[in-house]
Amino acid sequence: MRKIAPVLVIASAALLAAGVHAAPANSGDDMDKLLADKGLLAQIGQVRQNVSNKASELVVNAMGFLGVPYKRGGNNVETGFDCSGFVRAIYEQSVGLLLPRRAEQQAAATQRIEKNELQPGDLVFFNTMRRAFSHVGIYVGDGKFIHSPKPGAEVRVESMGVSYWQRRFDGARRVQAPGAALPETERTAAQPVSQAAAVRAPEIQAAQTAAQPLAAGLQAQQLQELYRR
Repeated sequence: MRKIAPVLVIASAALLAAGVHAAPANSGDDMDKLLADKGLLAQIGQVRQNVSNKASELVVNAMGFLGVPYKRGGNNVETGFDCSGFVRAIYEQSVGLLLPRRAEQQAAATQRIEKNELQPGDLVFFNTMRRAFSHVGIYVGDGKFIHSPKPGAEVRVESMGVSYWQRRFDGARRVQAPGAALPETERTAAQPVSQAAAVRAPEIQAAQTAAQPLAAGLQAQQLQELYRR
């Protein structure tokens, strides 16, 4: 798993807490210069103050993967990411929540919100393949989102105001905290790994109980055939 340089995390967190934009060129701040040289200062500075600690941590973590190449089916920094693999990895690493693998599944497993309700850490979906929810990214604030866009590109921050994304915007979603109510069909889709296993346990047990009479009948039949021989 890719690790973010400690100095970058500290600087990013400081910028998030202060809710500032890019520093003036004459600030003389060495840390600002370092971030500016990396092309990150303007992007990180867009994230606003009125977000929860977890959302701030998630966005800073996501920023640490800028430049990782796109890879269809990829879900880690070693192989690269596709759009939904990137979102899934960030949520699992940052808040321990395992989202579904595909973009449309992530849309189905999360809470619908209005575009004007977007906060950093929310998910934004786009129709880029002539089907609903075919692309997903993470909203970072100020009308911008971070995503893994397409083959030949890298994880990057873009403006939702660009005409391409405006025309293809497909809706916004909020990932529910563990234990929050979801529609009945979605309750097991976005659970912490351990909770998802616990939810499935009663179903597995019920299936095993239902299968016992069938197994017993098959065993008796096999014994009868054995004696006939």
